[in-house]
Amino acid sequence: MDSIHATPEWPTRFSAHRARFRLFGNTFRIFEKKRLVLFVKQRAFKLKEDIVAYTDTRKTEPRLRIRARAILDFSATYDVQDARTGEALGALQRLGVRSLFRDTWNILDVRDQVIGQVIEDTGFLAVLRRIMPMLIPQTFEIRLGEHTVGRIQQRFNLFRLVYDVRVLPTNNMRLDPRLAVAASILLLAIEGRQR
Repeated sequence: MDSIHATPEWPTRFSAHRARFRLFGNTFRIFEKKRLVLFVKQRAFKLKEDIVAYTDTRKTEPRLRIRARAILDFSATYDVQDARTGEALGALQRLGVRSLFRDTWNILDVRDQVIGQVIEDTGFLAVLRRIMPMLIPQTFEIRLGEHTVGRIQQRFNLFRLVYDVRVLPTNNMRLDPRLAVAASILLLAIEGRQR
């Protein structure tokens, strides 16, 4: 599995932020211990997502690229690439109909084989969140096969949507932290529209 290897310069514990109230486009920030690690400015009204994460707010050095394969796809697949090297890291595939009730994403390796999932904690809480989105924070498990290798937890904040993310090594399996970063950005961009 190509996408399960350690990448030391990428954080395994970080927080992902998006302002709740915005006019056009989204701005995402990834922090490691309060230090800005990545910055994303998502364009509004784009038919086919092409998200680039930079090392600073001036967008001088791209680090990660997330591209949708199709235009306006309810069950979209997003290819994740290291923007420095062009290396394909895998993909994240939203399970559209299933995500109406419980947000679910497949993690794909570079050969498009399903190696794991990012899945909302429970169906019952997921349905309650659709009714009362500001009151019940989201929690996602990141799974590779049978193993939980990470967690994405929403932190209560009135002004920003904030996810605290942790990638865990389990039984010598580890998710490439770049895929965890990409997952958190997509959750802020796609699933965050519900909140």
